[in-house]
Amino acid sequence: MHRLSPLTAAIVLTLLAGCSTSSPDQTQSRVRPEPDAVAQASAKAERTQEVLAEEQAPLDSITVTGSRIARRDTAMHVVGGTAPMSVAAAAPPPPMRAQPGVVEPANRETYADIASNPIHRAAEEPVSTFSIDVDSGSYANVRRMLVQGRLPPSDAVRSEEFLNYFDYGYAPPASPATPFSVTTEFAVAPWNPQRHLLLVGLKGYEVPASAIPASNLVFLIDTSGSMQSPDKIDLLKQAFAELTQSLRPQDRVAIVAYAGSAGLVLDSTAGSDKATILAAIDRLQAGGSTNGGAGIELAYATAQAHLIAGGVNRVILATDGDFNVGTVSQDALETLVKHKRDSGIALTTLGFGQGNYNDQLAERLADIGNGNHAYIDTPNEARKVLVEELSSTMMTIARDVKIQIEFNPAVVAEYRLVGYENRLLAREDFNNDKVDAGEIGAGHDVTALYEIAVVGSGGEASEPLRYAAPVAGGTGDELGFLRLRYKAPDGDTSKLIETPLSRTVEYAPSERLRFAAAVAAFSDALRDGAHLGRWTFDDIAAAARGGADPFGYRAEFVALVQQAKALKAGSTPVAIAD
Repeated sequence: MHRLSPLTAAIVLTLLAGCSTSSPDQTQSRVRPEPDAVAQASAKAERTQEVLAEEQAPLDSITVTGSRIARRDTAMHVVGGTAPMSVAAAAPPPPMRAQPGVVEPANRETYADIASNPIHRAAEEPVSTFSIDVDSGSYANVRRMLVQGRLPPSDAVRSEEFLNYFDYGYAPPASPATPFSVTTEFAVAPWNPQRHLLLVGLKGYEVPASAIPASNLVFLIDTSGSMQSPDKIDLLKQAFAELTQSLRPQDRVAIVAYAGSAGLVLDSTAGSDKATILAAIDRLQAGGSTNGGAGIELAYATAQAHLIAGGVNRVILATDGDFNVGTVSQDALETLVKHKRDSGIALTTLGFGQGNYNDQLAERLADIGNGNHAYIDTPNEARKVLVEELSSTMMTIARDVKIQIEFNPAVVAEYRLVGYENRLLAREDFNNDKVDAGEIGAGHDVTALYEIAVVGSGGEASEPLRYAAPVAGGTGDELGFLRLRYKAPDGDTSKLIETPLSRTVEYAPSERLRFAAAVAAFSDALRDGAHLGRWTFDDIAAAARGGADPFGYRAEFVALVQQAKALKAGSTPVAIAD
């Protein structure tokens, strides 16, 4: 999947502002039930004056700290007639320190508890099973904190989302008959020559733009009072303006906004009518409490009323996650989303802002809704997620993708899965098609790393059991056996892929594996550093340098490592309220 650099994207968008994009029209059958569901959902919640305001003064020109640390992007004009926005990147700021006599505002950000995966002995527990994850929100959210000069709470750091933020150049499958390719590598771990790393990479089939079916999208916008800040409602409006510019004539968009109540701001509108969509986005204002449950119900009802058979049907929820009225129970919201996904409507969640950001809720709803979760901290990230990666974000090519590795105890003494703590599955779940798992979109990358101690390497962290059964079976040339299960987007029965894993060792990791190891090490260092031996932030930065970097993401990563090193030396992590 080709990506434009943030700088190039800004220039192109400037030239194309106000122009409609077009692509070959797709013939789609459209299911149009009576709009009773929309009417009933609308009747349950009054439209707020803020949402339905006819006019709003255009945004003043604002300066936003960009995600490209130590570089400067050119000014760009956001489509839709808003004022020019200066996107200026800044060098990492000095650590923030509390001022005497100044009471810092309470931080109510919410993160799910994460306990890092333990080391397992292959002779006792040879099978590792987990669901894939393509989310990237944790990396962008942690970047936001580091750029602001503070360390993240450890539970905000999800290693798999750090790994999956980057493209590792896996070769895609040649045919859509096989929805994804599998790449594996095995090499010595850079932080411990007595241990090894096993990389498992999946690459989704890259669907040509002309072959992507028509989309039925509902933008579900949080316009509550907590969204009233430049890094929330203002950035949100810029992000959805970016997405609108990418719409094709066959695509359709509706907009639902929610605060104290929920309302239909824009009924389903053709993607060619960009002026109408952009005007509706520009009128959005923030104010009031947050009735997210009512908004989700109305958004799904709207999507159902305009369902496109065989198309992309998706609700895109943009929020800081601070639901405080209406359906506030996370269990109730999860039940609602789970029920709606069965009708073929997926849910993508986009996180914004800080202070009350509910990461736990946003990520969980996306997981249950057969979608993905991203965090938008800058206009550059909005372009990356909603323009450059649009096809992989929207179009699912494989559902309920599960990975299972049976390690050969004759070769592998110990193993540890890096990340995926909230995606672990029981062994029997692998063959159970009723158990939900992750989705892969067109062109998506998925990366998993295992740290391994080979038998006789001296890298074991634990002693074998005195009364363990003797190791039997297994081929000496096999590290283990890899199994993958997945369903077609419209299928209910999974398909199985199986392949042995060779124990052939590359003592010098490839450039790809070296960078993946650096990313995994950085996430571990931000949590507790328990698995890094004597490796330091300087070692991580050195391992990440080099290799192709056409979009500047790797250079940014190195700058974040250096920022974290400075903060670790002179600051302490921010306290997160329970």
